Amino acid sequence: MVDVSDKAPTQRSAIARGRVLMNRDTFNLVKQDKIKKGNVLAVAQIAGIQGAKSCSQMIPLCHPLNLTKVSVTLSLIDDLPSSDDSLCCAVEIESVVKCKGETGVEMEALSAVSVAALTVFDMCKAASKNMRIDSVRVVEKLGGKSGHWKELQ
Repeated sequence: MVDVSDKAPTQRSAIARGRVLMNRDTFNLVKQDKIKKGNVLAVAQIAGIQGAKSCSQMIPLCHPLNLTKVSVTLSLIDDLPSSDDSLCCAVEIESVVKCKGETGVEMEALSAVSVAALTVFDMCKAASKNMRIDSVRVVEKLGGKSGHWKELQ
């Protein structure tokens, strides 16, 4: 791990996003809460929060951090513009992670989105394996030496 002991603690935050693309039938099952494993959005939200909290255990050189906020929001997106008509809907995922520390929380935000997306996939795969985890990325980060960064639109 990188030595961060000489760095002063500052407020850090990161926002990450991603989505799980799926067909309309699977999307409707999620929307109507008819997936056999349970409420996809609620379980994926908790899984994402757990993913952020477990980041340093999954990624070998990631520092364990004292997170002060983790939120994971899942939204249903109908009728995506797509060249692949079979994947016309999505569960959109956004995480916000904050801490006061010596290093950033981008990995925790990405872990939250990734674990939430994997949970959506796991819970829906009995309905259809035709899904794709897509566009997982950091869209904004604040704090530290590099300051504020935002994804270009």
